[in-house]
Amino acid sequence: MPGKSIQIKGMPYVAGVAHGALQHELDSVTPQSILVVSQDDIPSITSLPAGFVVIDGAPFSHAMIGILGHGIPTVIVNKQVLVDLTDGMELSLDGVSGIISNDPAAVSSVASITSPAILGNAINTADGQPVYLRASVRNIEAARKARAAGVESIGLVRSEFFMPEDGSVPDAQYYREVFTALCETVKPLAVTIRLLDVAPDKNLKGLLPDDVVGGVLGLQGARLFATEPVRSMLDAQLQAIDELTEQYDIRILIPYLVNRQELEYWTKYINNALTRSVPVGAMAETPASVLDLPNWLDITDFVSIGCNDLMQCLFAADRDRAELRQYLDPYAPLLYRFLAPIAPTTTEQAANIQVCGVLPQLPGVLPVLLGLGFRAFSVDAALVPYLAQTIQSTSITEAEQLAEKVCQARDFDLLDEYLIKWVL
Repeated sequence: MPGKSIQIKGMPYVAGVAHGALQHELDSVTPQSILVVSQDDIPSITSLPAGFVVIDGAPFSHAMIGILGHGIPTVIVNKQVLVDLTDGMELSLDGVSGIISNDPAAVSSVASITSPAILGNAINTADGQPVYLRASVRNIEAARKARAAGVESIGLVRSEFFMPEDGSVPDAQYYREVFTALCETVKPLAVTIRLLDVAPDKNLKGLLPDDVVGGVLGLQGARLFATEPVRSMLDAQLQAIDELTEQYDIRILIPYLVNRQELEYWTKYINNALTRSVPVGAMAETPASVLDLPNWLDITDFVSIGCNDLMQCLFAADRDRAELRQYLDPYAPLLYRFLAPIAPTTTEQAANIQVCGVLPQLPGVLPVLLGLGFRAFSVDAALVPYLAQTIQSTSITEAEQLAEKVCQARDFDLLDEYLIKWVL
């Protein structure tokens, strides 16, 4: 409606500001458009707009993670708020505040980085505390972007996405070639390879029957390591890694472990398969594993807290179901009260307990995690500039005060200007 002031508040998802003409049509996307999509539309996107408006998106869903990796400013909204918006309308979108407006002055701009991230180095907070910003990658192109962004290391290689084009079961030669290409791309950075993390959404081109993998709380990760063809692929990965460790700095990460017994068994299995000493870490992705984490640190060399699966287990909601998104609140104080007891307490732990997944990349969240004591994060390369800026502009003293407020607050309380809260 001409002359009408429009200002919509949604959930901030990917930081940054975008300006462009609103459109819904997927076939004519331009870099000058603000594209409105549903979560189901995301896999069909072939061209990238200036910004995304996602209707009723589930923040931790696999589809939304795909958008996160592009690094394009994104806001999630309820369908009802778009009633007065029509195609062609010029809008501005702020992925930090969650505001969508026809007034460019209503959106903020992300400040320039005071000092860019330097490849292989930690980034210091405003008061000089080192923070390790690492990259999660699923292909060679993502590895190139990570290196260009200046990450400290590769914190998580999603090895299940490396599959032969013909759908055949990969052997040691295949993994040797793809892991070599990856390590060469990011050299001299350390590379953490997560062993096969098969799950309902990552069924290796149908190599396993769907009823074997099961639902979101079924067989996945290490639970499938004894099942063929996963067992053969696991052995092929270990053989390839063993041959490459003489030339590259490689670490191994075991996915989806729940208890100490699993950790002991598969750590021993991996060490027996290797002829060289390689650091072996564990993924803690369930409430049980996070609660037991202090008892893991004498077995494993490092730990990665997988927030995506942790969220759906903690709040009992399938992270891919858009209608359940209100349960997976990344700003819920309960979540941070849960994480607080396992935050690092020593310098060594600070580097060896990393947080990965969507959570640390969402606007407003990183300062809270820093305040709890976390210092290592594995993120999408596209978000490194924004997260580096956040680290550099945050003092640990202020972050600790914020984290204390968050942990003491009730749901939906207004916490602090650092913490962006989305109220449905």
